[in-house]
Amino acid sequence: MKTNYPTNINTGYAYTFFSFFGITGLWVIYLQMQGLSLVEIGLCESIFHVASFLFEVPTGVLADRFSYKSVLIGGRIASILSAVIMLTSHTFLMFAFSFVLSALSYNLQSGTIDALMYDSLIETRQTKAYPKIISTVNVLYEFGDTAGVVIAGFFVHWHFELTYVISILIGFFALISILMMKEPNVTPSKVSAQAPETIGSILKTSYRVLRTNRVLRNLMFFQAVFAGICTSYYFYFQSLMEKAHFSGWMISLLMVTSAVVNIVGIHFTPIIQKRFPKAVLVNSLSWCLIALLLVSWLDWIPMLMMLFLASQLLSSLVEPIFSSYYNEMIDSKQRATLLSIASVLFSFAMIGLFPLVGWLIEHHNFSFAFGTIGGIILILYITTRIKSRTVLK
Repeated sequence: MKTNYPTNINTGYAYTFFSFFGITGLWVIYLQMQGLSLVEIGLCESIFHVASFLFEVPTGVLADRFSYKSVLIGGRIASILSAVIMLTSHTFLMFAFSFVLSALSYNLQSGTIDALMYDSLIETRQTKAYPKIISTVNVLYEFGDTAGVVIAGFFVHWHFELTYVISILIGFFALISILMMKEPNVTPSKVSAQAPETIGSILKTSYRVLRTNRVLRNLMFFQAVFAGICTSYYFYFQSLMEKAHFSGWMISLLMVTSAVVNIVGIHFTPIIQKRFPKAVLVNSLSWCLIALLLVSWLDWIPMLMMLFLASQLLSSLVEPIFSSYYNEMIDSKQRATLLSIASVLFSFAMIGLFPLVGWLIEHHNFSFAFGTIGGIILILYITTRIKSRTVLK
């Protein structure tokens, strides 16, 4: 019996919206209200990235051995349990365990829903529609994530724990969406005759590539640090909003503005990439980030709000630009593994950076933390440029 194409794809759209609904996006503020220090909050994020790295290979094996639906169901159950623990816990260890489950849910979901939808198209010979479908999926992801954070903003000073109640309910809606799907009656595209990669093989490949390909190595390290700083700015700005007693509507408005800025940035990336050579663009992005961090020393709320939006604009520019660079430089046979290396480097950057920033904010303040990082990055950047002016040609 053939899988019903419209049912699977439309149900996949619903699942995407529910699974990426960003109602818990203000988790830094939530954990602060639960009594965690910024250092502990930073450690929670680090634990998420460590767990995500460790789960990456085992969850891939599960996807090869079992059906798409079973893997997605497992992911949503892990997500629901994570929200339940966040809602009911009062200790650092339990919150950390919640982040482990959240990482597991992320890894079980990553790429699986896309594969299920694509294989549904194979069976009905409509794979040419996939580019349009994945574009719709990305729009739904952005809309769901932004809508959730905006709604969460209104709960910050009024029963904030309700955001996790909503998350649990939304999780069940996502679970229902999966149950409504039909497993494609084709051999899963992820199954290969080759032996599955191990964590050891990924690390060996990473080392070999980073050692031999200088340009790719520098680009990957640059993006990992750049994205790590912008991500840290985004999350720890929540602690600043809490300290400055931002109202719910101000938080929601700022998050909507940030989403609009991101969309505008993504729209202009192809134009920017065509107009500027690689070295010029990387140097320009570096100076923009350094300037943003150094200006953060001013510790003036209106200025910091503008810098927050600027950090998100820079973040939105970097992801598609560097993705394009990697795809141009990497052979198709190695593309999946090497792109995963870039993801691993970002995780490593977050594992070290996030607790450090939390410690600096805890002992000083937001402006001191990011201003200090800006000074360190400036020194490192100037030193690197002096040592080698031909890294990126």
